[in-house]
Order: sequence, then structure tokens, then C-alpha cells
Amino acid sequence: MGHDLTIEPLGETIRVEDGQTILDACLRAGIWLPHACGHGLCGTCKVDVVDGEVDHADASSFALMDFERADGKTLACTARLLDDVTIEAEIDEDPDQRRIAIADHTATVAALDDLTHDVKGIRLELGGATIDFQAGQYVNLTIPGVEGTRAFSIANPPQEAGHVELQIRKVVGGRATTALHETLKVGDRLTFSGPYGRFFVRKSRGGPLLFLAGGTGVSSPRSMILDLLAEGYDAPITLIHGVRTRADLYGQAEFEALAARHANFRYVPALSAEPEGSPWNGERGFVHEVAERLHANGFEGQTAYLCGPPPMIEAAISTLMRGRLFEKGIFTERFLTASDGAEKKSPVFRRI
Repeated sequence: MGHDLTIEPLGETIRVEDGQTILDACLRAGIWLPHACGHGLCGTCKVDVVDGEVDHADASSFALMDFERADGKTLACTARLLDDVTIEAEIDEDPDQRRIAIADHTATVAALDDLTHDVKGIRLELGGATIDFQAGQYVNLTIPGVEGTRAFSIANPPQEAGHVELQIRKVVGGRATTALHETLKVGDRLTFSGPYGRFFVRKSRGGPLLFLAGGTGVSSPRSMILDLLAEGYDAPITLIHGVRTRADLYGQAEFEALAARHANFRYVPALSAEPEGSPWNGERGFVHEVAERLHANGFEGQTAYLCGPPPMIEAAISTLMRGRLFEKGIFTERFLTASDGAEKKSPVFRRI
């Protein structure tokens, strides 16, 4: 049967099925609500229930405290409707964000490539169907035999809508990534939903772009850069991709070829733990250190997109701010594993 949900300040009403969460219903209607962990742990998706009743379900008592429940707040990622409900949410509309409804997809594993000793490229063909997404977004993948879903960034550009490419690092002790690395075969069928996320290029801003990526965090920038170059973006674009050693570096030939074809694109691989005396002649150090060396006059006037593990993101933000690039010019996507727990937002900045 379901119930009606009205979302303020948008003034839109959608249908929510029995057992469906507020967040899932909104995303599947193409309405973005702030969220992060998706499991009732972080509190990012907190909204005000101004009319009607909800079941808070398994919302954490720390993310949603008793006094907040009494004040009519709930977590959109866990709450189910008990009758027709009106909520009020902090919806930060972005002129560059397209309204794309979340959808379920079934795909066939068309290719498996060992990109490095612990990173596997997976190509999922949609069999004549397509997926609409913005470069930088991700999908939630269902893995046979593993509870729940796992989030992976889409590595191909939106112009290639008939398939999805994923770049997945094997996490020690991780059931999901181990299954994908060790048991997945070409021809297997997988399901996923998407697209999710607000990590996309703010093209209306124009100007020079700086992409800082750590490890498999380069998957989103790859999609974004291919999309930008395909559309003829002519302002300077710099990608700094950091890994530990040459054995961990992948995509080098592709990015170097892009740089050779596009005068406005600069590719800089950086190794943070390459042994001294090796034949590597490129940049050494962490991503933020390399970025600082390459931008001796600071980062003012650029827009930066950061994608990688939390320590890399935090170090890069500090470096960018020292170089006069502040919150409005920095966009991030943190790569979290189960051991990282719920994402902790900055106590100073609302968005980054």
C-alpha cells in the first residue's frame, strides 16, 4: 500500500512503499537528501518530521538521541513511514547536479583485468540497457554470498552508458573484495543500483581543475577527466595520482596518452614509498606534498576534486587551504572500508 511523503522546502510529494526508507524513496525519485553512511550511524541524513509518524527502525542512539526523537527528528536512511508524512530537510541544491533517479540494474561480467597485484578492473555489460549518471558518481554492488552492498565508483565516462567499469582493490580480510578478486568469473551476473553521490564536476564554475587521487580513488577522476575532454573542456586540468610504489601504479599509459593528445591536461603520478635508487624518475612523496611543490604560488582560482582514503583527503585539504583554496573550491569523495566505520564530518566545514 505505502504512504505519501512530502518533502519540504521542495513541496514535492512522492509515494513510499511499505518497508521502504525515506532516503531510498527520495533517491529513487531523483530527490537528493544529505546522507553518508546509509546505516543509521552517522546522522548526516537527519531530517525533521513536521507531520505524521515514522518508525525510526535501527537508527543508532548516538546518531539520533532520545531528545532528538522527542523533538521530531529522524534519520532518513532508516526511517519507515507509519502514515502520510511531511519532512523538512536541508537540501542544498546545486545548479550542476542533474536529477537522476536511482535504478536497479543487472549486468554480465564481460572482462576482468589485473591492473596491479591487488587491483582488479571489472567491466559490467548491461546487455543493451544503459545507465544514466554524472561522472564521479558510484554504484552499490550486490556480491553473491556477502551481506549488504558495497559502494564502488564508476570509472568510465557517461558517454559509455552501456557498461560500468569498476576498479577494486583487494582489502585484506574483506569478504566482498576477496570474493570479487578470487571467485568472480567472466559471464557471471551481478546486480547493482545507482547512480549515487554528489561527487561530480561543477562545470559551470569553469577555470583550472585539480584532481588529487590516492590509489583506486583515481577511478572517479578518470571518469570525470574523460568526460571533460570528450566535451572539449579547454581550461587546464591536472591529475596527481598517488600510490606507494611502481607496483601499485596503474593507468599510466592511458593518462600519458591523454596528456599527449590534449595540451590542457597534465598527468603527474607520485610514489610515496618507492625504494631509493630505483629507476623511477617521476615525483616522489604524498599527493598533497607533490601538489604543493607543483603549485608554488598557491591554489587560488582553481577547483579541486579529492578522491581517496580519509588520511589523504585530510592532508590535501590542509595543504589546499594553506595555498588559499577554501571550502567553496574543494570537493571530496572519501574511500571508506568497513574498518573505517561511519564517516566523520569536519567540525568546521559543512560540506568537506
